[in-house]
Amino acid sequence: MRETRGWSIRADDLPAHFERQSHCLRQALPDDVGVGHSDIFQLDRDLTCIETRYTTVRYLVILSQIESVEPRLVVTLGLQGQSRFSGKRGEEVVFREGYTTITAFNSSLGERRYESAKPVTQLRLALSKSWLERYFGENKTERLFRKGGILIASHRPTAPPGLIAAQQLLMPNTRGEFGTLFRHAQALSILTSELDPLFEDESQGSARFGPQDKIIATRARDILFAEFRTPPSVEALSRRVGTNQFKLKQLFRHFFNDTPYGVLLAIRMDKAYQLLKSSRCHVGVAADFVGYRHASNFSAAFIKHFGVSPKSVAKH
Repeated sequence: MRETRGWSIRADDLPAHFERQSHCLRQALPDDVGVGHSDIFQLDRDLTCIETRYTTVRYLVILSQIESVEPRLVVTLGLQGQSRFSGKRGEEVVFREGYTTITAFNSSLGERRYESAKPVTQLRLALSKSWLERYFGENKTERLFRKGGILIASHRPTAPPGLIAAQQLLMPNTRGEFGTLFRHAQALSILTSELDPLFEDESQGSARFGPQDKIIATRARDILFAEFRTPPSVEALSRRVGTNQFKLKQLFRHFFNDTPYGVLLAIRMDKAYQLLKSSRCHVGVAADFVGYRHASNFSAAFIKHFGVSPKSVAKH
């Protein structure tokens, strides 16, 4: 390890050990670099799940070199903070909070960069070209891979179903073989949500919605993000974005695979989860923060959404 603009270390030099309870390989940051680790779960031969949580004490550069026998696709969900990958061929990929970034490569050589004292939480799913061809066919898959370098196939806000599955994956409530099965199921849910726009087949109805429709749907979702505490009704939301209720529901189903209410619920629950986890506040405070008048109604919705109580999240 050497010190230049900050700390620099090879990925292969990160301390690693096998976690028997979780059935994963854990790569930890050295104590003088910061606090955090990456847990690597091999879900099957062609699918790997990597959970990364870092808080560094100085600017950190991890030198990374990946030479795969088979081309890979990596789906990265930015859950907190951001990091950057700088490739030796000039590629620049920024992994931002709230966005899913999908990259494809045959080989990868570059630097993963993390800013100092800024927590980063990311979830990555790495899958082989064979895995993709199994589900999407060779014709759709081939266009994603080229010789050398990295292709940024997609960079868009994470869909609500993907966020929900990611939060489930990051909760420390699964152990042993059942945990492996649970993790595999949630990983497939994320891939279903995040790969759908990438492989959307225009011949099966996507052509009936054009770029303007997507602008309308995105604008409506942005309003829900901004006004989640006191959201407008679907009727009022439709008027504000220049459409009708029926069309708006169609657009949400098409672009976000959910209803306006479902998207709003996911936003509220995710905001509440982050508040409870970071501040350990009282359940009533979290309920009020996301616009619930009664803590009991909030708790019931939270349990139905995440499968655990808000109180247990605050305790952890």
